[in-house]
Amino acid sequence: MNIESLTHVTGEWLKGTGPESDIVMSSRVRLARNLAHYPFVSRASEQDRVEIDRFLRERIATAPVGKGLEYIDVGHLEEIDRQLLVERQLISREHAEAQGARGVAIDGREQVSLMINEEDHLRIQCMHSGLDLRGVWDQIRLVDDEIGRVVPYAFHERWGYLTACPTNVGTGIRVSVMLHLPALVITRQIDKVFRSLHKISLAVRGLYGEGSQAMGDFYQISNQTTLGRTEEELVEQVGDVVPVLIDYERRAREFLVRETQQNVHDQVSRAFGILRTAQTITAEETMQLLSRVRMGVLLGLIGDVNIADINSLLVRTQPAHLQKIRGVELDTKDRNIERARYLRQHFEGAEPAPN
Repeated sequence: MNIESLTHVTGEWLKGTGPESDIVMSSRVRLARNLAHYPFVSRASEQDRVEIDRFLRERIATAPVGKGLEYIDVGHLEEIDRQLLVERQLISREHAEAQGARGVAIDGREQVSLMINEEDHLRIQCMHSGLDLRGVWDQIRLVDDEIGRVVPYAFHERWGYLTACPTNVGTGIRVSVMLHLPALVITRQIDKVFRSLHKISLAVRGLYGEGSQAMGDFYQISNQTTLGRTEEELVEQVGDVVPVLIDYERRAREFLVRETQQNVHDQVSRAFGILRTAQTITAEETMQLLSRVRMGVLLGLIGDVNIADINSLLVRTQPAHLQKIRGVELDTKDRNIERARYLRQHFEGAEPAPN
């Protein structure tokens, strides 16, 4: 796969076409799997990792799912290309920063991603636009079954799938949704909501998962443990909570429009104005301003802008994407200038909706 081609296309999860996509950016399920008869990656030698990478590539290519995947040798990529895959949610930060033989296999729609030699020998990921956990689960179950027919998984009759991290033992499943919750942040209800999630064993993370900070009011909600519950139960656990969060966010947006319409219109207009005119701007500020503009589009406060474009900009204005689009490596100062130029060019002609 040509990494540069990713800067010219948009993955399915960014198109904003799925259910409840005004609030739910994406639904994702990951499965942690390891090979029998090989040590975990953290204890594997370099030769072990080379053999694991080769074995999985060859075996997966024989499965039906393998026919539609393109393999990328992550270990031989430049740092900027690895970071681009992270920004695209196709590999984890840990996978990008690791050493030794490792790779990723990706389908053309960026729904399926198979990470080889991440924390586990194999991480299977499926991601859809909007709230579609059932669709994601059905897809990843099929992918897992096809790979399981040609790959000997490490499995224990009592403990289930054996994984490098104890919290993944059992099903090895991580179910998550990425939510955009600006109104709950503005109305200062977000901490109360997150405390409630922690009480029912759901984790709250930033845009790029574990260890990342929340940017632009985007949050990932996922299960914390896998042992002792079935995959369907864990999918249902997350799936049952998300509609409640959607309802909270929609009520908060209605409150903002009803009680503080002038204030929220001012916030959205200021954010839009900065994005259209700034001469230099950081990635963090861009995320925050795009968050406000995204909410403004959905509330009818901005015309001539669609959600798919905003979703795409959230990724394309990240450092690696910006440099790949420009075709040259840039330091932080020059990236901030180029990001502002790119945003001005994109929003040229777009106008706020009248009061």
